[in-house]
Amino acid sequence: MTPGEPGSAREPRPAQEPRATEDPRASRTQARLREALLDECARHPLHEVSVAALVRRAGVGRATFYVHYPDLEALAVDACADVVREAVEALHAWRGRPDPVRAPDALPEFFAGLAPHAALYRALLSPGGGGPLGRVLHRDLRAYSLRERELAGAADAPLVASAVAATFAGVLADWLHGLLDGTPREIADQAWQLLVALHRSR
Repeated sequence: MTPGEPGSAREPRPAQEPRATEDPRASRTQARLREALLDECARHPLHEVSVAALVRRAGVGRATFYVHYPDLEALAVDACADVVREAVEALHAWRGRPDPVRAPDALPEFFAGLAPHAALYRALLSPGGGGPLGRVLHRDLRAYSLRERELAGAADAPLVASAVAATFAGVLADWLHGLLDGTPREIADQAWQLLVALHRSR
């Protein structure tokens, strides 16, 4: 995201590449496991979900599960990977000169869309932005921000990219854990203002 650079034009981004697998059967099996995990976590906290219950719901064998994932946490992060993609896209869903106060509509929509699986996200994203999902979010958001700032020739690209990633991951996690108050629109606007300020500080 480079909202601090006036006159930038945002072109539509291509859809994310699908998960790369050599075998379509493996892709289908992983999709079934991800769906089963989300179904189980809609009924139970992640720490109460067992591999046995999961594979029964997915209709696969226990050994098949371990072919694809080392443990339930790895599957859970994979099942939640779309939230990372959606976060990155929401932060870059603007064109022309960005509003420094009001976030693009995709950002509050992103926050509002977290509700159905909020408990699972909280299990994987600890306060402050840590945890396995937080690490993935930080990595992907930093990489995108760094690439954009380097292409724009902006100063201190690595520093600002790290700050942007850490700030957004921290705000998102703390809001999910109830440490920050606000509606999806309110928290989106507040996070957006912080990120704009970061970009304009260098």
